[in-house]
Amino acid sequence: MELLVIFISALLINNFVLHYFLGICPFIGVSNRLDSAVSMGLAVTFVMTIAATVSWLIYYLLLVPYHLEFLEIVSFILVIASLVQLVEMFIRKVSPPLYQALGIYLPLITTNCAILGVALLTVLKKYNFIETLVFSLGAGLGFALAIIIMAGIREELEFADVPEALKGAGITLITAGILALAFMGFSGLIK
Repeated sequence: MELLVIFISALLINNFVLHYFLGICPFIGVSNRLDSAVSMGLAVTFVMTIAATVSWLIYYLLLVPYHLEFLEIVSFILVIASLVQLVEMFIRKVSPPLYQALGIYLPLITTNCAILGVALLTVLKKYNFIETLVFSLGAGLGFALAIIIMAGIREELEFADVPEALKGAGITLITAGILALAFMGFSGLIK
């Protein structure tokens, strides 16, 4: 039951984009089209899950036993950067059109603070390995859910009568704020 609470909390209640406002750059930048948003959501979920679990292993099996906890952030960033490079090479090889569609936002996963935030929070919350895996998967799927919902809304907004002054970034940020308010409704689910 506790694993389900951790998963639902990371997915809906404490969504990294809509609650903590981490990972906003790819959230806003790649949510123009639904297909790009799905791909980015899956890539971030993959990197977030693997990075958090590998970072947990490095922290508890290497840094803590040798009293090197002060290297936590540096080691986590190295893990994240390495994983993003692997994902980027894989996508470039398997799907060049997807690689072109994601553009600059794919390497930006490296600096996506949501991924580093998940890795750091798993240590801060003292999750065990399985809890870290569940938390990071929930957080990644929460990012994917948020970016996919945003992309669907933005595609529909192309056909809406939006005032000229709000077109582009204005309506996007207003939509993100309303979406964050909607996700706040999930906060009463789990106490």
